[in-house]
Amino acid sequence: MKYKNRKRKIYNIICLCIIIIGIIAGAVICVSVFIPQNNILETPEELIARYYGYIPEQKYNCMYNILDIEASGNISQEDYIERNSSIYESIEIQNIKLKIKKYDKEQRSILYNISFDTKAGNICFVNRAVFTEGEDGYKLVWDDTMIFPDLDALDKVRVFSIKAERGKIKDRNGYILAGKGIASSVGIVPGKLKNKKQVIKEIAKLLETEPEVIKKKLSAKWVKKDSFVPIKTIPKLKETDLLMPEPDKKVLFERERQEKLLAIPGIMFLDTEIREYPLGKAASHITGYVQSVTAEDLEKHAGEGYTINSVIGRSGVESLFERELKGIDGCRIYITDPDGKEKKELVYKPVEHGKDIQLSIDSGMQEELYRQYENDKSCSVAINQYTGEVLALVSTPSYDSNSFISGMTEKQWASLNNNKDKPLYNRFRQTWCPGSVFKPVIAAAGLQAGKINQTKDYGTEGLSWQKDSSWGSYYITTLHTYKPVILENALIYSDNIYFAKAALEIGAKKLESSLKNIGFNKKIPFEINMPESQYSNSNRIETEIQLADSGYGQGQVLVNPLHMACIYSAFCNNGNIIKPYIIYQKEPEPEYWIPDAFSNKVSEIVLEGLEKVVNSQNGTGYLAHRDDTILAGKTGTAEIKISKDDASGTELGWFVVFTTDKNIKDPVLIISMAEDVKGRGGSSYVVKKSRDIMEKWLEK
Repeated sequence: MKYKNRKRKIYNIICLCIIIIGIIAGAVICVSVFIPQNNILETPEELIARYYGYIPEQKYNCMYNILDIEASGNISQEDYIERNSSIYESIEIQNIKLKIKKYDKEQRSILYNISFDTKAGNICFVNRAVFTEGEDGYKLVWDDTMIFPDLDALDKVRVFSIKAERGKIKDRNGYILAGKGIASSVGIVPGKLKNKKQVIKEIAKLLETEPEVIKKKLSAKWVKKDSFVPIKTIPKLKETDLLMPEPDKKVLFERERQEKLLAIPGIMFLDTEIREYPLGKAASHITGYVQSVTAEDLEKHAGEGYTINSVIGRSGVESLFERELKGIDGCRIYITDPDGKEKKELVYKPVEHGKDIQLSIDSGMQEELYRQYENDKSCSVAINQYTGEVLALVSTPSYDSNSFISGMTEKQWASLNNNKDKPLYNRFRQTWCPGSVFKPVIAAAGLQAGKINQTKDYGTEGLSWQKDSSWGSYYITTLHTYKPVILENALIYSDNIYFAKAALEIGAKKLESSLKNIGFNKKIPFEINMPESQYSNSNRIETEIQLADSGYGQGQVLVNPLHMACIYSAFCNNGNIIKPYIIYQKEPEPEYWIPDAFSNKVSEIVLEGLEKVVNSQNGTGYLAHRDDTILAGKTGTAEIKISKDDASGTELGWFVVFTTDKNIKDPVLIISMAEDVKGRGGSSYVVKKSRDIMEKWLEK
């Protein structure tokens, strides 16, 4: 009996729970039925704000849900989305601002002002929106005038872009270093291809690309059977190239390749405009190159006028003056009627072509320096020592900026990066051990500090010397003995021992101070960023041997070649170190980076010695001597060793040579450095080349 009662109680509890759950569910259902939707609560003002708020988010389906479909002409969702998306996205609408001017409750209409930014600029207009009211609240009555007041259903919104021309890079004489060129765009007409799989492999091999790249381009949505599908840009052969009886290897390669390509059915060539670098490898480290923008570029430079079709400077002057060179594309947005006739211009942004950049570079000097050293690992700087104009900056081996325009395969890029001679490495933007070209700097510092007497005879030490036994087994060596051992002869014979002694006489503290005063450990005031020269790996010269080695440009001394050229300019400018520049000035006015670096007297003494280096038969630079023009200069051979005991180290060959007559038509100072000159004549290897370069310059 008890068991039956307990069973009945449990049954009653279960029934009660079911009833309670049912009541709660009914209540929830009632709430969901009677709580109105958001748009029921919205006023027309709120509704129109939400409508326009969806546009930047491209939520066209949400916009469609706001419409009274019947009152809006029963436009389908597909047609509505197609119409709105094609217009709003083509004009690149953003930054929408809505201001309600008036609400007519009786007419259920809103007068509002709307403005937004587009790719052609800001568009602003007054418009009217009409609403219907029903059980579900307000709905928007839509037609094409909601997009633009003057837009009818069959009208079209046109966007016409005017591409800005990138500014040219010119040399001092107006010669083009980077500008507009014509190349051949190699493309495929898919409908004319035969044996497609095999032919694509053949085309890929000839164009030095991958078959998958071609297949991907051919499978693009826009491609039809008769479309021209661009695959790769290659150099355009000039008529003169085709007529050459004995073309060079590069022309021969292009001629044969293009003949093979044109023999394939479906291959077409079209002229295309490109960025061209006429000096090629000779100036690529100066000009740099441009490439197509990436998604990262577009994100980084948002709002700066770049599009997916833009290019951007990647290095050199192309990158340094990107803002000035790139220009700003123009654009027109307008409405046309069904016949294509322009009905109304909505906004117009005029094109701003990029500015030309004219450099002080002389193409003739640039090419000649490159030609002389193209097979070496080297760097050269040429300046007008009286004005600071930089006439040439050369680094070899080099790369060809034009190669980046046509596009490189991963294999080609890897080959360039992995080349043991480092063609991408910009040597004139590095610091190097200067060797004996540093001796005139020590001479000037010692004379200026009163620590060197130009007539003092340091005495003959033979070909090796050490201060005392505290140096252990370390000796400083030199190549020549001579008498008397005075400053002028020490420069002529390039005596290491003399300048080691001179550095010891100056002392570490005073030498450090002197070198800081002429730009060491300081940024060179130049448009292209150059590294700072140093006299030590730390902030001081730490040992006596390091000090002595610094005297002849060894130890831990590292100098940028442009900085060295500027220091040498002081010997021509009464002790003032010139400020270098690369942007051309029609009537240059000299500006000094470091005025009064040395006294006029000190500069005269050093200059006289440097003239003897080139004009004395015993001078190490005598190979550059000329009868018609007085030149001055200094040779240098820097030893690069892992340690003091390293017998297999390499040598850097240096030569600085310059005209000394300020009134000469084209004064110039050239400094060149070549790596690995050991066993190739040392610094004389560089002297010979500089002599030939100077000869062409003076006789041009």
